[in-house]
Amino acid sequence: MKAQDAKRLKELERENVTLKQIVADKELEVRALKEVARGNW
Repeated sequence: MKAQDAKRLKELERENVTLKQIVADKELEVRALKEVARGNW
């Protein structure tokens, strides 16, 4: 693996972590909205 490839891999790994956090936050929002819609709030 070239140094440039390793650098790109690290960048993609960091981006992946960020995207996973965004997805988790959105999932929490969806669950909360479903609870509110059910009248459990």
